[in-house]
Amino acid sequence: MTDMTLSQIRLLVEIVEQGSFRAAAMRLDLPPSTLSRQVAGLETRLGVRLFNRTTRSVALTEDGAAFLARATPALREIESAMTEMTARRAEPGGLLRINGSGSGLALLLPVIARLQWRYPGVEIDLVEDGQLSDIVAHGFDAGLRLTEDVPRDMVAVPVGPDQRFIVVGAPDYLKRVPAPQRPADLLDHACIRARRPSGRLIQWEFASKGHEITVPVTGRLILGNNTLALEAARLGCGLAYVTEQAASADLIAGRLVAVLDDWCASFPGICLYYPKQRATSVTLRALIFEIRRQ
Repeated sequence: MTDMTLSQIRLLVEIVEQGSFRAAAMRLDLPPSTLSRQVAGLETRLGVRLFNRTTRSVALTEDGAAFLARATPALREIESAMTEMTARRAEPGGLLRINGSGSGLALLLPVIARLQWRYPGVEIDLVEDGQLSDIVAHGFDAGLRLTEDVPRDMVAVPVGPDQRFIVVGAPDYLKRVPAPQRPADLLDHACIRARRPSGRLIQWEFASKGHEITVPVTGRLILGNNTLALEAARLGCGLAYVTEQAASADLIAGRLVAVLDDWCASFPGICLYYPKQRATSVTLRALIFEIRRQ
């Protein structure tokens, strides 16, 4: 009884799914008599009748239903493992669809360049999307988001370093208005507000020595993204709340000055994410490997 094979269990599952011995035999490309003999042999080996058969119908017995209730999930798990192992041996290739914000996709581009250099058969479709769309529902293999925005049922792989929002202003502006010494001083400043790609206004959040605060800043200028906010800050329109990475060139060149530096804490940056429940393709695994190499 212990030498039953996976193919024999598949025979039983196929009979149940097809609803008859004849249909199952056609599906398996076997003579009906051969299928009947194999099932009879299994019943003898197990010591129970698995099916009640008539000339018009076939149905599982109570023992047959109990056996397949235990055996079928194990069969599916083994088949899935075999499929995954086969995929692991395959060469990365085909189309990989990824969505995310423009800044996140730009961060991923160097990784993609290395991946496509190593595997010429890999095709990547990057779709700019700031709406935090459901990647499963929209047919994407993976997405890019800030770590804090990744759904809990997803696997997250950090793509870049931690990030930090800072407050910057042009030297000419800071000559006209004293630089803020604490976050509450921002209420006396013209603050250039910007939106996330989703359309939500970016909150001005600060932290120092375990104390966190969100300042309800005001200002006459609201812009669609951080790029415009930086340009407005360079023009002296007020203070902008932008990522340190985005402002680095302006800070080095002296076009902008950072304020409230002690209150600007870092936070986990962009992640590539994908569903836990879905078996990852060999191409997605290759991309993840390249991300972790950098």
